[in-house]
Amino acid sequence: MSVPDARLPRVNVFRDSRPAPAASPDGSPTAAPSLPPEAAPRVSRARLTELRGPGVHPRPLDARALAALAANPGCHRRALLDGAGIDKGALARALGSPAAYGQSQFALVRGTAFEARVKADGGTELLRLVHERLAPGTPAPVPEEVATPDLSAAGPAGRAARTALALREATAAGGWALLDHPMLAVEVAGSPAYVEPDAVVVHPDGSWTVVEIKSFPMIDGSADAAKVGAAARQAAVYVLALEPVARHTGARTGRTVHVRDRVLLVCPKDFSNLPTAAAVDVRKQLATTRRQLARLTRVEEIAAALPAQTTFDLRLADDGKTATRPPEELAEAVEAVGAAYAPECLAACELAFHCRTRARRDGAVEVLGRGVRGELGGLRTIEEVLTAAGPDGAGPADPGEGADPGGEDPAVVALRRAAALRAEALAGAAVPAPRTEERGCR
Repeated sequence: MSVPDARLPRVNVFRDSRPAPAASPDGSPTAAPSLPPEAAPRVSRARLTELRGPGVHPRPLDARALAALAANPGCHRRALLDGAGIDKGALARALGSPAAYGQSQFALVRGTAFEARVKADGGTELLRLVHERLAPGTPAPVPEEVATPDLSAAGPAGRAARTALALREATAAGGWALLDHPMLAVEVAGSPAYVEPDAVVVHPDGSWTVVEIKSFPMIDGSADAAKVGAAARQAAVYVLALEPVARHTGARTGRTVHVRDRVLLVCPKDFSNLPTAAAVDVRKQLATTRRQLARLTRVEEIAAALPAQTTFDLRLADDGKTATRPPEELAEAVEAVGAAYAPECLAACELAFHCRTRARRDGAVEVLGRGVRGELGGLRTIEEVLTAAGPDGAGPADPGEGADPGGEDPAVVALRRAAALRAEALAGAAVPAPRTEERGCR
């Protein structure tokens, strides 16, 4: 195993102790459970169009947004806005809380140039890295024999269908194939979303590999752990989207088709622009993403609970950029949808600064972090926490499900104990008296 293979697979972003979904008898992961059509109220796509505003095209979801959405499945606000295709960045600017979120133009240009270099000459260097890291000991791909199908089609749905057909043909041929920027469909909260990996490689044995190309460097065989973790989360979304296509392809071709749970991460080597690669194990990210996406409330169900007149239309001016709708109306519409704010949202959501301002205004304990929020139980505001910590403090009016009705809230008991220990420590702290005589140095 090479040095990059030994280091990078240890990066695990999601640390969740809950068990992963059971596997099917053939070893492949089971599909994410979905609600039957009659389990939730249905809202027409016209309603989602009303939420965006007349003439506003839906904003497509990418794998980065899906990974962030899966990391916070309890946020109905983001699920609805993303599912309806609403531009959260423009909405945040109209609300007066723009977010400093996203990649710089320099990073985008550098990433595009590096990706073009990796895929030059029909992807010869990319296929060499795939063979070296993921298929050693097998015959190397011959550049002239590698299939590079054309994936152009009308619209995302057409491109997704063309990608599925190209994957089926390449798998049936039994050779190497490189799909450049294929389009994949994945269902998110009952709404279809389309994601586009950098590349997918079809192996002669019928397996598929997701390739993720990033512009951050891999120095001395190791890369930044946070950036590798973000890439692993994105790649897990692509693997999840490929799984139903693989099942359909296997049924149509009669071959054993599976999506590899080790993706290839391609980065610049050291401080140069030469590509190097490492195999990253995304099994934990894949299991967590599958489980979290299955927990998302359906978009139709969230929209059905809103007042009929709710809309997030910015009423753009003739320039197509300036919002003319009063911020107060937009804020009222946004607050009509429940949110699950956490400090981690600041690095993943365009509306995070607006949600943080509202949470601070209301004194919500969510501003202290998910860990503290979980320890406080039914205490919802900082004022309730301070009151409960006092000697005469009481627990929350609604202690929540699972609480002991005959006893005190454990969170309140712990707060009182902590307050008592703090008071005792402050009262017993003695300040040393100043010395009247100091011994001289010898």
